[in-house]
Amino acid sequence: MEFDTIAAISTPMGEGAIAIVRLSGDQAIEIADRLFIAKNKKKLEMMETHTIHYGHIQEPKTGDIVEEVMVSMMRGPKTFTREDVVEINCHGGMVSVNRILQLVLKYGARLAEPGEFTKRAFLNGRIDLSQAEAVMDLIRAKTDKAMNVAINQIEGRLSKLIQGLRQEILETLAHVEVNIDYPEYDDVEEMTHHVLLDKAKKVQSQIESLLQTASQGKILREGISTVIIGRPNVGKSSLLNSLVQENKAIVTDIPGTTRDVIEEYVNIRGVPLRLVDTAGIRETEDIVERIGVERSRKVLKEADLILLVLNYSEELSDEDINLFKAIEGMDAIILVNKTDLPPKIDLDKVRKLASNQPVITTSLLNEEGIDQLEEAIAALFFEGELDVGDITYVSNSRHIALLNQALQSIEDAITAVENGTPIDLVQIDMTRAWELLGEIIGDAVHESLIDQLFSQFCLGK
Repeated sequence: MEFDTIAAISTPMGEGAIAIVRLSGDQAIEIADRLFIAKNKKKLEMMETHTIHYGHIQEPKTGDIVEEVMVSMMRGPKTFTREDVVEINCHGGMVSVNRILQLVLKYGARLAEPGEFTKRAFLNGRIDLSQAEAVMDLIRAKTDKAMNVAINQIEGRLSKLIQGLRQEILETLAHVEVNIDYPEYDDVEEMTHHVLLDKAKKVQSQIESLLQTASQGKILREGISTVIIGRPNVGKSSLLNSLVQENKAIVTDIPGTTRDVIEEYVNIRGVPLRLVDTAGIRETEDIVERIGVERSRKVLKEADLILLVLNYSEELSDEDINLFKAIEGMDAIILVNKTDLPPKIDLDKVRKLASNQPVITTSLLNEEGIDQLEEAIAALFFEGELDVGDITYVSNSRHIALLNQALQSIEDAITAVENGTPIDLVQIDMTRAWELLGEIIGDAVHESLIDQLFSQFCLGK
């Protein structure tokens, strides 16, 4: 089942100009030849690889024409899966693409599992596991910078660094083994505690450098979970609409208009923000609004960034002060909105309550203050600028966890060396670090983990 011929629709379902049915496996060309009638009457197996041909899909038993198509034929190993691959390009639409898929399955292919094409690319050695995971990161990228990070990982930038670290550890382990097994050899440099310590500290430094990019890399991959809070009718929905540049939320002068949590992704200077507009947090007798307020309190606890909106034209209330207490110690930016109205709020008191949190005045009605907000967000998470050019970011939670475990093993080895532990015992921790790094690129990983990772992919990828 691992290497039979699979097929799936590789384009989003629904109406569109073009849809693609993809086949991969030893019988891909043979199955396509049973269904495809080329304009030049030639069979695909007689044609050159990596070519595309015009013709029709025909039901073999009845001779009925099913669709007008363009068929791409690519012979392995120079394909995404390193197997023979056929892609049938037809008109976009639920009926036409499903008819072709059903014919392909009827005449010998099996419906692919989610991510199975990429899984085969991994199993056939075309890409390693970190590159395979980056494929999904590329598909899910919300900004250009997130996309660039994913492309760098697909091209193997992280893989090369991990392989270099593993080679460094492997050479050290081999040196230890030679010293243990052949102590009488004079031409082999003795692996002293001092030499082993230098090697271990070098690997430690490189892993620490990678982990320094983890927080920014994870933000680029997953976005900053940003929650907008404040009393009803202070301008929370207006802020969401200004950032999204679209009327996603209802804006009225009536307090309590937002009854539920509204989510939207926005791009702030190349960084994705998962923006959440909440119901105004207040005590209310309205049952529906009360449910919305409870949901608001829940997402508040899970947020990376809080945008607390206050009303410039009203005095600070007890509810406002309670919100300051609720976000104490969290990453937050305070927005004093409605500066187009006469001032009533005490800004000095606001700054005192905000402590070290940035305070920005805005008039969302006049679209004033949004640039300052974007600058504050960039400064808070990326010290103003984010460079994805020459830096290899670690963005995947699984990779970060494995790097932390590998770092701990290296630190254990360093401690053991400094305590004078015999070298042959120190190599146990070094070997563990080597194995953990191997799990990142898939050299040492359990089959169940592979299945779990690829099951998160979309069908047809």
